[in-house]
Amino acid sequence: MTATTPRATDLQDGVVIGEGVVLDTRAASVASRLLAAIVDLVVLFVLVVLAALVLDNLALPLDQYTGRILAILALVVVTVVLPTTVETLTRGRSLGKLAAGVRIVRDDGGSIVFRQAVVRALVGVGELWLTLGSVAVICSVAHPRGKRLGDVLAGTYAARVRAAAPVRSAAVMPPQLAGWAAHADVARLPDGLALAVRQFLARAPRLHPGSRAELGTRLAADLRPYVSPPPPAGTHPEVFLSAVLAERGRRETVVELERVRREQVEAALLRRLPHGVPDPES
Repeated sequence: MTATTPRATDLQDGVVIGEGVVLDTRAASVASRLLAAIVDLVVLFVLVVLAALVLDNLALPLDQYTGRILAILALVVVTVVLPTTVETLTRGRSLGKLAAGVRIVRDDGGSIVFRQAVVRALVGVGELWLTLGSVAVICSVAHPRGKRLGDVLAGTYAARVRAAAPVRSAAVMPPQLAGWAAHADVARLPDGLALAVRQFLARAPRLHPGSRAELGTRLAADLRPYVSPPPPAGTHPEVFLSAVLAERGRRETVVELERVRREQVEAALLRRLPHGVPDPES
């Protein structure tokens, strides 16, 4: 097994990002997606009926052309604008997906943005509305991750989020590097690199020895430009990775505690009454 070829069980349990680390997200089943779609359709039907009742009560004088224009606008809103807005604002979770424990995520496990949401909605006009969902069901059943055509084009998939996430412990500072880490200049790590290192350290005991050594060496090389001075000669890559993460976590905790303390002091100053007016709290 090479460093860039994860185990088959890892591919079933998660998604592999560019650094060769498996994220703990699992594709939702077709049944879960169908349940989410049914709930969303029921909610959408209720909203359409309420909107029709409101317009009927208003009794607006509409000619033939105005009625057609409004019908087209309503169709665009229902099929494209509303799904795009909901998925963008909720980061991939509509009411139906929330009820079914499903979230739409990118192929790398991150939250979707407007671009992915609008591609899914536009493709959904054909595979969901014009074909009554038959194309989406066939594609989801055939695809190993249960993707519909809109997911394939947008680079997304439906992930299960209801399952309990594994508990991740904080990185532990190796005693032999505690003195070096306390005086080292450790810059802020890119989110992707920090996540890759954290996932690697969590899964290292279960990796093939050759894959583990190659991944650890590569991640340590990626991390060195953000650390000065370098660790002592002969430091094991995994020990170096753990020390950097632990030190960054300690420093970020200190900064956050100081920020909270400053906010509490400023809040206390703002609550104080003007000079010369007795303060009832003193």
